[in-house]
Amino acid sequence: MEYDPTQFSGTARYYRQGRPPYSAQLRDVLARELGLDGTGQLLDVGSGPGTVGLQLAGLFEHVTLLEPDADMLTEARAHAAAERLTAVDFVRATAEDLPRLGLPPLRTVTFGQSFHRTDRVRAAEAGYDALEPGGAIVLIAHDPTRAAPHQPPDTPAVPHDDIDRLVRAYLGPERRSGARPAASYQAEQFEETLARTRFGNPRVVYAPGRPDIVRDVDGVIAGCLSMSFAAPHLFGSTLDDFIADLRALLEQRSPTRRFWDWPGDTEIVIASRE
Repeated sequence: MEYDPTQFSGTARYYRQGRPPYSAQLRDVLARELGLDGTGQLLDVGSGPGTVGLQLAGLFEHVTLLEPDADMLTEARAHAAAERLTAVDFVRATAEDLPRLGLPPLRTVTFGQSFHRTDRVRAAEAGYDALEPGGAIVLIAHDPTRAAPHQPPDTPAVPHDDIDRLVRAYLGPERRSGARPAASYQAEQFEETLARTRFGNPRVVYAPGRPDIVRDVDGVIAGCLSMSFAAPHLFGSTLDDFIADLRALLEQRSPTRRFWDWPGDTEIVIASRE
C-alpha cells in the first residue's frame, strides 16, 4: 500500500497528550519474551513521536525511530530530549524504504499500531532481512476486546460513540484516512499476514492494560484530533466549530470534566528470524 502523506497531517501535536499509553509492563514483557539485556539495535517503524521506541530504549544499545511524517519526527526529537535519551537517531522514511537505508543488523523491529498502514508482506519481509539471526519483529496494539477492569466511580468513560457521531456529522458518514476511505486498509489479522512470510506463524502474548487512565476534556479532544479519521486538515474552515461542539458535548457528559479511558490490554505479536 502506497504511503499517503496526508493521513496524519496536523495530528502530531496532539499525539502524546491524546493517545492512551500501552501497558506499563510492556518493557518487562518484551525483555522476558526476547531475552533483551541492553544490547543490540532497535528499529521502531512508524514511530510517531517515539511512543514505543523511547519506552523500550533502556533495553537496547541504540534506537532508530523510523517515521515518514516530518512533524512526528519533530515531536519525537523533543520527546527524546525530555527523557535525556541520546542513543537515538531519527530517520524520515517508510517501512518499505528499509532495504535501502543501510542500517546495521537489528535485534528487534517494532511496529506500534503502524503495521496495518504498510504494504504488510513487503514490510515484514524487509524487516526479516534487516534482523540479525534470532532477532524478532514485534507488532504492538491495544486490544479493547479484552475484559475491562472496574470503572472508577464518578468518572464516566470517554463517550467514543458520541464523539464518532459528531465527527461524522462534520465529515460525512464514511470514515477517511487521508485521501482514501479508512475501510480500504487491509483487515487481515497480523498473525495471518506473518504466516505468509518467512517468519512463519508468530506467537501472541498480552501485557495488562492500564486501568487508571483518566483524561480531562482537553486530553479527550487531543485524542480525537490525533486520529487519521479526524485529522485537523479534514475539517478545513470548520475545525474551530468542531472543537467547540466537542468541548460542549464532553462538558455535558461529565460535570467534573474528567473521563476514564480504557484502551484495552496490550497485544504483542512476536515472530523471529531463524
